[in-house]
Order: sequence, then C-alpha cells, then structure tokens
Amino acid sequence: MALRIEDYAIIGDCRTAALIGKNGSIDWLALPSFDSGTCFTALLGKEEHGRWVIRPLSGGRFVGRRYRDQTLILETDFEAPGGRARLIDFMPMGGRTPSVVRIVEGLEGEVRMRSELVVRFDYGSIVPWVRRADGGITAIAGPDALILGTDVECRGENLRTLADFVVRKGERRRFVLTWHHSAAQRPRTRIDAELALESTEKHWREWCGRTKYEGPYQDAVVRSLLTLKSLTYAPTGGLVAAPTTSLPELLGGGRNWDYRFCWLRDATFSLYALLVGGHREEARAWRKWLLRAVAGHPSEMRTMYGLHGERRLPELVLDWLPGYEGSAPVRIGNAASGQHQLDVYGEVMDALHLARRYGLGSDENAWRIERELMRFVAEDWQNPDEGIWEVRGPRRHFTHSKVMAWVAADRAVRAVENFGMQGPVDTWRALRSEIHHDVCERGYDPRRNAFVQAYGSSHLDASLLLIPLVGFLPPNDPRVVGTVEAITNELMHDGFVRRYATETGVDGLEPGEGAFTSCTFWLADNLALQGRRSEAVEVFERLLALRNDVGLLSEEYDPGARRFLGNFPQGYSHVALINTARNLSRRGGPAEDRRTQHT
Repeated sequence: MALRIEDYAIIGDCRTAALIGKNGSIDWLALPSFDSGTCFTALLGKEEHGRWVIRPLSGGRFVGRRYRDQTLILETDFEAPGGRARLIDFMPMGGRTPSVVRIVEGLEGEVRMRSELVVRFDYGSIVPWVRRADGGITAIAGPDALILGTDVECRGENLRTLADFVVRKGERRRFVLTWHHSAAQRPRTRIDAELALESTEKHWREWCGRTKYEGPYQDAVVRSLLTLKSLTYAPTGGLVAAPTTSLPELLGGGRNWDYRFCWLRDATFSLYALLVGGHREEARAWRKWLLRAVAGHPSEMRTMYGLHGERRLPELVLDWLPGYEGSAPVRIGNAASGQHQLDVYGEVMDALHLARRYGLGSDENAWRIERELMRFVAEDWQNPDEGIWEVRGPRRHFTHSKVMAWVAADRAVRAVENFGMQGPVDTWRALRSEIHHDVCERGYDPRRNAFVQAYGSSHLDASLLLIPLVGFLPPNDPRVVGTVEAITNELMHDGFVRRYATETGVDGLEPGEGAFTSCTFWLADNLALQGRRSEAVEVFERLLALRNDVGLLSEEYDPGARRFLGNFPQGYSHVALINTARNLSRRGGPAEDRRTQHT
C-alpha cells in the first residue's frame, strides 16, 4: 500500500530533491535536476519503477523522525527485535554532481538491516546496465550514470541491488549514490560521507543564521524558509513550485499536473517571503531569473518557465506509470504554459516594483520591460483569459485577472510618482481608473454583496480574497467584507477554503478536489486586515496543525479523509505561511504593506 503524501519528507541540494518515506524508502528522485526523469519513480508507480529503501530486515518498525535543527538533514529511527538504528539522509551541498548520502547508525543492541536499490531511468522505463565497481556498483543507460559507493557488500538479485548487514550500537554504515553524465569521466574522488555530513550541516545552519525573522511562529517560519530554499535552483535562481509531478488533487482522478517549473504568479509573494526572512540574495537571484525569463515581446510571455527560463514545456502522458494510488494520467510538462493568463502581467509588475522599493539593485532592462508590458496590458485587458487557476475550459473574463491588470497599471503609476521613472503616467492613471470602474461594475454582484468569479457569473472564487491584499479596495470596504463572508460561508468546509466550486464545470475537468492551502492563508490575512485578529489566529493555527511531522505542507488538503493532496512540498503553501505569520506578528506585514503602498 502506498504511503500517504504526508508520510514523506524532502532532502535537497538546491539543484534537485528527493522524497523519503517513513519506511526509509526514497520513492522520488530526479537527477540531475528537478525536472529530470532519472532514477526513482515508485511514488507514481510500483517498486520496479525505481526506489531505494534502507530499513530493518524483518520485524522492524518506524518510531520517529526529525530534521536536525535548522537543516535539511533527515533522521529516521527504527526499532527492531535486537535493538534500535537511525537512518541519516541528506544531499551534500556544493558538490560538482548531485549525490544522496545515507548513513545507518546503531543506537542500541544490534539490528539486521537491508538496502534495496532499484535503479530505473527515464521515469521508470529503462533498466540500466549494472556492474560491480570498487566498493559498490555502477548503473548506466543513455545519458545517465549512477555510482553507488558503500562499505557494505552488495549483490544483484532480480534486477535489484541488495545489501544485508548488521549495525551495532556505535557503528555506522555508509552509502553514497552519485549521478554523472554517462559520456563524461566518472568523478575521480569519492564523497566522504562523514565529511559531507559535517559540511552540509554547517552550510544549512549558517544559512539559517542569516534569517532575520523575529516574531511568533518562528520555528514554523524557519522550516518553511528552509523548504523554500530547497526548491530554489541555484544555477539560475529559479524557484520551482514543487519537486514533484502528478500527485493528485483528487485521489483516483485526472487532476494531476507537473509542478516542477517556475510560475510567474509566485513572484511577488515569494519575494515578500524571502525578504521577510532576511534572505536578500535569494530574492535578488529570483528577480534576476524573472527578468531573463520574461524578456521578449509581452504577447509571448508565458505563465511558467523551465528552470533555465525555457518556454516550451510540452505536456506528455507517461502511460506506463499507474499514478499515485491509481490517479492517472501521469503527466510531464504542462500545457498551461501556453495559456493566456492576464493576471501574471500584474504579478510581474508588482514583483519588480517590490524589488525597487526594497532596494534589490537596479537593472537597466527592468523598466524597459515594464513599459513594454504596460503597452500590452493596455491593449489586452478587456479580453478573456484562462485565469489564475489555469482552467482547461473556455476563456472567461475572470474578475481576479482584471484586478491584476489594475495592479499592473497602479504599479506603473507608482514607479513614476515614487521613483521618478519616465513614462506616460497620465495614460496609465486613466487606464487604472478605467479598469477599477469596470471591475466594480461588472465583477461585483450587488445581490450577493460579493465579487464573483467572472463577469456575468454568480459563482465565487477564493482568488477574490486577494482584492484587498493587492490594494484594489480597502479591507473594510463593504464589498470586500461581503466577499469574505460569502467565501467563508460557501467555499469554506471543515475550516479550510476551496478555490471554487468545481461542480460548476468552469475548469473543464471532473468535479472534486481538496481545499487549497494558500487560499485559507489568504482568508487569515483578510481577517487580520479587518481587525478580526483572534479569528485570523484561529485559522492560521488550524493551518499550522496541518503540517506533517517534519513541518511540511502540500498544495491541498482533504478535510474528510484528513490527508494531503497535490504536489509536495508545495512552495506556494510555505510562502503563504511565512507571509501570514508576519502579518499576524505585528503591523506592517506583507498584506498591510502591499495594500498601504498602493491605496
């Protein structure tokens, strides 16, 4: 039986990541980078599609796990009839090629252990050639090669590499799995597992030492910042939404998407989260990635990009993988990258404005890009689009999209007024006013006293919670208060907010999904801005209680089944946690800052 999504933890090296279950199994590992198909895919298939499990040989049980304080080093404890053992997992930082290190430490008595390595390349479809090497094995197929180095004797059996061993109190057994290009010379020096552990622990603690956050919920914020850092792609500064693909939004259904890309929509919230945490270098790198990615004609701007800024992300179905708990199809690539989503223009303008306000350094191309974006927004804002949720149904005039077009115009005006940038400010002021009037007239339903999902619709949408957060209207405006109340009454179930009613068929997919974690954080932000602090804290702490035993969140939550749904861990969920914690800690948090700067 498959582990629940919340039974996994992440390790990473800011180039790629792995998911490790409570049973000691690495069921997802993409090497050499987040979007590669190399190595372990059992999460979406079966054991024979690739995994690496280390655990007691028989009669053992999981007794607990944790991250070493302020690190991404995972420790998992097992108990067996003969004693207790600990599995230490991490990915070394700063190496030339990505590696996974696993150290088994004896805690009490003696424990018989087994390592079972099933290497399958290209999303579980290719069985590599495996041969013995000094102190381990090598596995090669196509462009990929893996080297396993260990102080335990290995053997081959049924296309698997097995190692049985005993670990006694005070003893340690070491395994190092390293990837390299098969055509390149294999690494000359092997990783020393103990030295790598020491240096990796030092790296993460030094990074956490640069965190500037002060306030309540500090442990949750620091763990979320670490998770966010693990999702950054160091070579380019890009920030992936999640390290996984096709973890379902509905168990057994087809709402399975590839999230191993960089979304423009995440830009402003991610910048705030990094800046709140005091990590300006990561914020600056993300801003630089953003400018490189969006360069070109605005009409050709994508909603998401690859790690290096790639624009073509064709969506393919991997029909040999059955999917997580039978949730098919398994997809790689994302067709939504080619959609027209008006709101991302507002997000880019807002992110670049935020970078300017926080003094992240000037870029001679930034304002030129922003002016080009504004020319396009002025021409396009009255057209329908696919919206924030990337619907697969027909285009609509989504209210949130129009609000974000207003944000684009507003930030352009602010750039001129506050920073002396040169541009047709009177034209932009008129555009801002026109869009504002249009949204209030056509996106608001006076009979419901609420903004609605799309012009002419009567349906609600949790994205409307962003209206006061971006400064479009004050949080205590009666229309905003009515919208928050309506969303609470209709989209909130068992204490958590759904994005919208999927039963309406607006997204062109089968109905049903979990509550979207970020939307519930947005509700807490709204309550805080309205002065309803105790209610905001209640919602926020309910969300904190959702985190798994090592402090991670997925994209969605199923309140009925009480389990995670969607890709994991989800960067956007952790970004929202960081920002909401800051909103609740004192005045001047991201929600209030973003609002007061633009009203």
